[in-house]
Amino acid sequence: MPRTAQKISLVRQLPLFLLIWGIASLLMWVPAVMALMQDDHDVSRSFFYSGIVGLTVVTMISLALQGRQSRRGTLGQLLALMATFALLPLFLAVPFHDALRTTSFLNAYFDMVSAITTTGANLFTEPGRLAPSLHLWRALVAWMGGLVMWISAAAILAPLSLGGFEVTARGQPGRAVPGAAQSERADPRGRLIRISRTLAPVYLGLTAVVCVLLLIAGEAQLTAICHAMSILATSGISPVGGIAGSTSGITGEAILFLFMFFALSRLTFSSDTATSGHARLDRDPEFRIGVAIVVGLPLLLFLRHWLAAFEFDAVADLEFALRSLWGSMFTVLSYLTTTGFVSADWEEARQWSGLGNPGLILLGLALIGGGVATTAGGVKLLRVYALYLNGYREMEKLVHPSSVDSGDKGNRRIRRDGAFIAWIFFMLFAISLAVVSALLAAFGLSFDQALVLSIATLSTTGPLIEMSGEISIRLVELNGWAKLIMCLAMVVGRLETLAIIALITPDLWRN
Repeated sequence: MPRTAQKISLVRQLPLFLLIWGIASLLMWVPAVMALMQDDHDVSRSFFYSGIVGLTVVTMISLALQGRQSRRGTLGQLLALMATFALLPLFLAVPFHDALRTTSFLNAYFDMVSAITTTGANLFTEPGRLAPSLHLWRALVAWMGGLVMWISAAAILAPLSLGGFEVTARGQPGRAVPGAAQSERADPRGRLIRISRTLAPVYLGLTAVVCVLLLIAGEAQLTAICHAMSILATSGISPVGGIAGSTSGITGEAILFLFMFFALSRLTFSSDTATSGHARLDRDPEFRIGVAIVVGLPLLLFLRHWLAAFEFDAVADLEFALRSLWGSMFTVLSYLTTTGFVSADWEEARQWSGLGNPGLILLGLALIGGGVATTAGGVKLLRVYALYLNGYREMEKLVHPSSVDSGDKGNRRIRRDGAFIAWIFFMLFAISLAVVSALLAAFGLSFDQALVLSIATLSTTGPLIEMSGEISIRLVELNGWAKLIMCLAMVVGRLETLAIIALITPDLWRN
């Protein structure tokens, strides 16, 4: 047997959770090398030894499981995905906690859950508290979490009609699509490997392109690397506290703005999961709605600012006006994709008009979220589109009760079954929001704080915590139970409630 075929065979036999654990162990050597180059030997040893321990444990478990075939198929992979977001951070937090030495293990676990779910909630608000290698590790974990979610959307969630695919799929959520290829259903691990080999180089290549462009724009090396990984993973993690600490200026913002569009639609990087009739990007409803929001909402804010500026005689200042418009467009796209970066000109927009921008807008954008099969969180644009079609059709029937739907077959299916499932998901999301808010309020948080934290975690938009209210919430001051509830909410927000419900199906545990 050729060596390549042997490697593929070994990967096929390795459980998904162990495979991700092994990759995470190898990635620990990246900050170890960086710390070693900076003569920070304590941090280097923490990551290097943790990587060795992780690889040793994975190897031993793999040898013990050698020859055993998984009997749970794609649902088993979904269970492994949940373990990746909930249990793997326990291991990822070990070198982080040992290297930092000034925080509790619970805080380290919370930070790793926030990173791997691409939430990016900033527990350590002062960038100088963390060594450069620790900043790199946080961004690297988030980048890995984005890659895992990117691949899992096409390899795991799509066959089960989950993650937004239930709106257009013919199958029921949590079950294989009827009529799917028998080879795909019989060999889900082969599908996972095939999609990983297709998408992983694209993800890595896009990250490298963003990093190189930022370096050309004058960004510092560590900041360019972390921001490039954060944009592709939509995590919003930054070693300098965000765009305000960047040195690349508006050129760097323009680069990040361009690549954030990848989180609006799956068609920006792949057509494997495209629905019939929407294979072109300009016809994709998600992308069109996203662009409409990114253009329309800043124009409304700009108009409001322009009218308010009459009172301050600032209308003639064209430079402030343009900077206000740009800051609004960048920030709207950033929060719509659940990235959470804020333009340096966002404050200029407030100063130019004399009015503050309400945080409710950012909360609403994060709730809408990005595209299906992307690294963005939130409700997802495709579900919003399904509800829009259904509402539009109902208004047509109010005017013309005997009218016949003349839309295409795909839209008719979305209006009927897709809108019904989208509404179910929206209700489940609202229930999750209410439950998490009530639990956080039970542990001493005010209603406003509990609501903001719930939306930020369930939509995986961590930077929202600092930007949505007049007074930012210091996560490090929360009690342990509140942090554990937020960790649970981040996992639920990343996997989505329909996927959690699918894990309870008897088909998973029957064998």
